[in-house]
Amino acid sequence: MIFKNKTQIELEKEAYFFIRDIINTPANILGPNEILKQGKVFLKKYFSVKKITGMQLRNNFPLIYEVGKAASSKKQPIFCEFKSKSSNKKKKIILIGKGVSFDTGGLNLKTGSGMILMKKDMGGAANCIGLANLIKSTNPELDVTLLLSLVENSVSANSFRPSDILKSRDGQFIEIGDTDAEGRLILADAISYACESKPDLIIDMATLTGASRVAMGVEVPSYFCNSESLSKQLQIASEESGDPLWSLPLWDNYSTQLNSNHADVRNIGNSSFGGAITAALFLNRFVKNQIPWIHVDLMAWSFANKFSSYVGGEAMGIRALHRFLINKFS
Repeated sequence: MIFKNKTQIELEKEAYFFIRDIINTPANILGPNEILKQGKVFLKKYFSVKKITGMQLRNNFPLIYEVGKAASSKKQPIFCEFKSKSSNKKKKIILIGKGVSFDTGGLNLKTGSGMILMKKDMGGAANCIGLANLIKSTNPELDVTLLLSLVENSVSANSFRPSDILKSRDGQFIEIGDTDAEGRLILADAISYACESKPDLIIDMATLTGASRVAMGVEVPSYFCNSESLSKQLQIASEESGDPLWSLPLWDNYSTQLNSNHADVRNIGNSSFGGAITAALFLNRFVKNQIPWIHVDLMAWSFANKFSSYVGGEAMGIRALHRFLINKFS
């Protein structure tokens, strides 16, 4: 464990409180636009923001548009980009957050019990906002960009359907095997966009799979990385910070589970096993130019345990990722 000064502890506390509060806000109050507004207020000291909606979103980020188009007019999908106001421009880090303000599952509708916590499905976006502010507060010279894919996965006559074939930003055709595997779709377009600027590192955070929770439980986020060296560095940072993360493999043999007879790829594997891995392998298809990439699959929710009686939205992995970035880039 590395001892911290008071200022860093206060900054971490500020990030944690923001993350918890925004995840705990119900979806009738917090939709895609409200997530953006809260992020703008929290990040206003260090970041400027660009918002893309409507036809511009449909033409440039088609997967984000397709997932979110069924929502009401006030909860339509948004892609937003927060850019550092100042930095040394030597190393560029891009954070990507999954921001599903509520996930019904779409036409592959979740059960009532499966839907009850789905206001937390924007937990990846919340954690990325907190992490972005923490990085710039402690290391303002780092060039950090934050990308948020913000949608509500709703049900209407306009919903995307199982068996639909959708075209991604980078031109891949995706057969929809399950509309409840929507998070990887909205991340895919964001990852493609991130790769176009050839950053030094991409980190995405998402409440992506139940399979990760089955493997790791609710307290330990899993992560996947396309660099063994980076993966080891992150594991060390996790241990140093006392903030649990654990590596799972990008096991390429499972990629055949994503094969489609009608498109380049399906959005879900054809097996009930290894779902966290096949989700990560799907995302890996959109990482180009051998850019270093880390994918964090987290719960973003705390249940009462022997250390705390708190139940609700939770920051997960941000101290470990912050330590990792400081170790690597400072």
